Amino acid sequence: QVQLVESGGGLVQAGGSLRLSCAASGRTFSRYTMGWFRQAPGKEREFVGGISRSGGNTYYADSVKGRFTISRDNAKATVYLQMNSLKPEDTAVYYCAGREGGYYYTNFNEYDYWGQGTQVTVSS
Repeated sequence: QVQLVESGGGLVQAGGSLRLSCAASGRTFSRYTMGWFRQAPGKEREFVGGISRSGGNTYYADSVKGRFTISRDNAKATVYLQMNSLKPEDTAVYYCAGREGGYYYTNFNEYDYWGQGTQVTVSS
């Protein structure tokens, strides 16, 4: 089992940047495909992006492609979400998620482990 803790959320103006971190503890981090999701009030949880176990492959939702970048440091057992050119519609609680093995998961029910979430608010 792996425990996930997100950090780095906050309030930022439109056009600004934030970097979220998700620290993992427990079993070997490099065994886990990782993803980022977000959930705005009254909306379903949506996929933001994912990264393969080695970090060699990343994939993104169209809504964030070109603005957000996912990376990971397996030695530090941490996955990151760099968010640039933020928009008010990016406001949400952001969650990291993990699943052992695999390569490519975009559906929230494909992930077994979740962090508690971190709030990102983008003001206009």
